[in-house]
Amino acid sequence: MGGNTGKMVDMGQGSTMKQRSGEDSSLIPRFPDSPVRFAFVFPGQGSQYVGMGKEVWDRFQIAKDTFKEASDILKKDIAKLCFEGPESELNLTENTQPAILTASIAIWKVLAAENTILPSCVAGHSLGEYTALVVSGALDFKDAVRIVNLRGKFMQEAVPEGIGAMAAVLGLKGDIVKDICKEASTDNSVAVAANFNSPEQTVISGNKAAVLKASSLAKERGAKRVIPLPVSVPSHSPLMQPAAKKLEQELKKINFKDLNIPVVTNVDAEPITSSDKARELLVKQLYSPVRWVESIAKMKGLGVEKIIEIGPGKVLTGLIKRIDSDIETMNVEKAEDIKLVAAGFMPAQITHP
Repeated sequence: MGGNTGKMVDMGQGSTMKQRSGEDSSLIPRFPDSPVRFAFVFPGQGSQYVGMGKEVWDRFQIAKDTFKEASDILKKDIAKLCFEGPESELNLTENTQPAILTASIAIWKVLAAENTILPSCVAGHSLGEYTALVVSGALDFKDAVRIVNLRGKFMQEAVPEGIGAMAAVLGLKGDIVKDICKEASTDNSVAVAANFNSPEQTVISGNKAAVLKASSLAKERGAKRVIPLPVSVPSHSPLMQPAAKKLEQELKKINFKDLNIPVVTNVDAEPITSSDKARELLVKQLYSPVRWVESIAKMKGLGVEKIIEIGPGKVLTGLIKRIDSDIETMNVEKAEDIKLVAAGFMPAQITHP
């Protein structure tokens, strides 16, 4: 799924930012002297797998330290959870979210320690937006770990088991799926387009009855496939508003800082640098659609030509290629990937077992 171009990447190195007190200067990205044409993106729930992050943990002390910090905060062995599972435990929403965040930040810290590069912008898919905000300087890692753990709990508590559902609709344009969801919804049962993942992949979410009806209508209207997702939490739907209210109260307790790197947000598909705006949109994100197609288009409009996915799996890399095949992509998850970035090259081919 990665870019198979073999071209050299313009990493856009430039002058350093002012170092914050107590920070390791090797982890501070650098603003470029000339326009930078690449972005970082971070995966969300669904990218997890048993073993994620183990390779960098084995080889880099800074990765070990990151996992230990998360474990100390949550009073739970996040490294063991990520490396050994079991899968059923890793897939619990309240565990999945801090696990993916921790693995992604560990990989990013290793990459940042090996490079002095600054992307023109960053973004994350749903949960991944929290990772993006840590990388941008808006959130401290310790706060992000705690809040995504609570976010997972709030989401699970918001909807009783069996009430909500999600499904991926393949082969129909997003606007058509939106109309189908409106048709399938009633006053008491709602389905919405929740994730605009690619031009012909849209995830729907909401009450189970409405999602089932929308799925049936989508097949009638020509969808290639409709895949029910193995989740009980109807993310990015109005059913998440109770969770959003709880999350809002917790986010008020956290110190947000203005962003050093713009984050293209899920809710608006626009870059932000304001700490207040970041906090506000994390609340709205829970019950609003992930506008991933528009986010990638916005990045391209900002001059981005290359996008590096940092974290477990290659889900976003695959989606980006379906959104715009002209954008070069790369997934950074293992030490060999980091070396390629450090060398300033986009891989001609990367294969992992």
